[in-house]
Amino acid sequence: MLVALAISVPASGAGHARAGNAPPSAVQSVDEANPLVGTAPLDRQELIGNAPPPGEPLYSGMTSPGASLPQSATEATPVNLNVDLSYPAGVGMSYYYPRPTMIGFTGGGSTYGGQASPMIMPVVGDWTVPPDYAQSYYDKASEKASPGYYTVDLATFHTKVELTATQRTSLMRFTFPASHRSNVIINLRRPGGDMEVVDDHTIRGVAAGGRPERDSDGSWFVAEFSRPFAGFGTFRADHDHEGYGIGDADVQQDRRAVSGSYAGAYVTFDTKAGEQVLVKIAHGHSADEAEQRLHDEEPDWDFERVHAKAREAWAQILDRVEVTGGTPKQRMLFYSTLYHSFASPRLLARKGEHFTGADGKVQVAGYDRYGPVPFWDTGRNQIVLLMLLEPKVVQDIMHSELDRARERGYMDTSFHGDHAVFLYDGAWQRGIPFDYAAAYDYLRKNATDPKGPRGYLAEYMKNGWISDIVPPGNPSPPYAGGKAGAATTLEYAWDDHALADVASRLGKIDDAQMFERRAANYRNVFDPSVGFMRGRTADGQWISPFDPGEPYYNFMMKEASGWSTLWLVPHDVQGLMDLLGGRDAFNAKLDAFFSTPYTAKGICRDCTGLIGQYVQGNQPDQQAAYLYAWSGQPWKTQALARRILAEMYGSDASGYAFPGMDDQGSTSSWYVLSAMGFYPVDPSTPDYILGSPIFDQVRLHMGNGKVLEIDALNNSTRNMYIQSATLNGKPWNKPWFSQADIAEGAKLVLTMGPEPNKSWGADPDDAPPSMTPRNAKLK
Repeated sequence: MLVALAISVPASGAGHARAGNAPPSAVQSVDEANPLVGTAPLDRQELIGNAPPPGEPLYSGMTSPGASLPQSATEATPVNLNVDLSYPAGVGMSYYYPRPTMIGFTGGGSTYGGQASPMIMPVVGDWTVPPDYAQSYYDKASEKASPGYYTVDLATFHTKVELTATQRTSLMRFTFPASHRSNVIINLRRPGGDMEVVDDHTIRGVAAGGRPERDSDGSWFVAEFSRPFAGFGTFRADHDHEGYGIGDADVQQDRRAVSGSYAGAYVTFDTKAGEQVLVKIAHGHSADEAEQRLHDEEPDWDFERVHAKAREAWAQILDRVEVTGGTPKQRMLFYSTLYHSFASPRLLARKGEHFTGADGKVQVAGYDRYGPVPFWDTGRNQIVLLMLLEPKVVQDIMHSELDRARERGYMDTSFHGDHAVFLYDGAWQRGIPFDYAAAYDYLRKNATDPKGPRGYLAEYMKNGWISDIVPPGNPSPPYAGGKAGAATTLEYAWDDHALADVASRLGKIDDAQMFERRAANYRNVFDPSVGFMRGRTADGQWISPFDPGEPYYNFMMKEASGWSTLWLVPHDVQGLMDLLGGRDAFNAKLDAFFSTPYTAKGICRDCTGLIGQYVQGNQPDQQAAYLYAWSGQPWKTQALARRILAEMYGSDASGYAFPGMDDQGSTSSWYVLSAMGFYPVDPSTPDYILGSPIFDQVRLHMGNGKVLEIDALNNSTRNMYIQSATLNGKPWNKPWFSQADIAEGAKLVLTMGPEPNKSWGADPDDAPPSMTPRNAKLK
């Protein structure tokens, strides 16, 4: 049944490759990318399952279509979701493609941008005080996005908006109709702060709250306008009278300063049709710093110059991967996801700039300082993409994480698990120089100090597994309480395997042996009676009832079902195979995973992008399609990779859908790597598992100056299966390769065909490495 499912690649999807040796596209890579990709949800019911929960929108990728530079913390972006009133998707994202009205634009922000401050909106005629933003319908046909640029026509106000950005500033251009009341409304968000009209072309303010150690922009802002205002005033929301209509806002003409919730200013221009007003904005940890950044990076009002520089910055990044062949849609999706792959970590300060450390102290950066890595998300794939393309940036990221550990006492974690070790072990095994001994001290502390960031660590070290507490009446899925005990045990075991490798490389033999023993703890939550990872109570009993098809947010599993969680053993696929009964049983289980219908009663908002029980929209099982490389059936991986690429990305009516949250570049990186034809199942190792490239040729310009070239001969939608391969001219029968194979540059040639070559890559001796040796006896 799996074979039929895997081969069924829709002709209109993103999975078809172009037959023959097509000439390179005449369009430059930066012009192929469309930042609107990722802003829409899937729309085919069979891919969505039973999501979303009532009263919520279906998850999109939650990417931003706004203008920014690579890994910049500053972003000029549209806002069509009012997260001041509610978090409709549980996350403060700024933009959701299906929303028909715009409420504003921001010139600096956080990961999802929905709470960035201040909000800026051009309004012609009447306006209202936030949170009752003056909204405008916008013309979808006019909405365009490219790296470093965004534009849209606000139909209600007959006003065109254009956005671009530098590293620290945003530039907005508003083209107004003829009106005596062409306004620009600028306001802080619900927590408020102070706002001041400084003169006839400048506004400054400071937002209340904030986290300076994570916010390189700073809470102060300065906004300058390209022409004097004809009139102005200030306002604030009056929550003492909230809900009474008249009297729920304080608005005063000609008042220069105001404090409070939604503190803001309105400025009015008398415009002729087509006249433009530009606004440039910068943030800082003081008004002086914001003003200095503004004048350093945007000394004039040359919008086209700023846009051209932003475009060039992105072109330098995107040109590092050249693709030939494929369809126009495939190339658009490829470069769009490559673009989004650089969403994190955010650059906090260039070398020589000031920033606030994790200890709250202002420092001068001795190197390019980056913000925290979202390890649970991008630690699985995107960090490997960065290692290939930008090893110097990876060095700075490792330095940033190490210094942050020195400032706060522990290495960063992210959401769930303790995956910083993947960054350091993976970089070391890819030959990136660093002081790994210094990093190890903090990685070890995370893994051995119960007071540190690893939750339930004392229990894990004592028992070798983490229990869950069953509430009265048993929880109905997707119950959000609990310790995610089974999943957390698996994540920590994975971390411990990578730690064992780092310890071994440093000559710390006792530590290496200890962590290697702990790396086998995943076996402690495997219940052989049901063939799944399963939660346990504190007394060691298996939690019952247990349905592997039901997803949970935090009970036993983490945002996943038992089916999805089963495969969360990337460091020891052979060991998992042995637990399941060997190759044949493992393949049967994987086949069932991708073919068993999704019939969960619990509604999991994260569980979208479905093939059977497989969930492409969230991290726990995104490596699962590549596990056939260990079990002698890599041809199934080839078919599944093509299917996922085709169905889960851009298969909706808009062409912009993602299967779920991008999580700061993770879901995007899955596409990029898989479209090139390989994927790092375990990022802490130097190994890459082969899939099925959708392009005839890929040339990846690695950060060391060498080139990895992948040629797919006879490639097409139908010819998705590898028939044979050569690496640097020599026969290659392994369904994987390692960093050592490509470090000095390499040429991998794959001959493709319409039917599986079931013998290629099937020999057990050709399987990728695992912690457990093949034919080892489990203890």
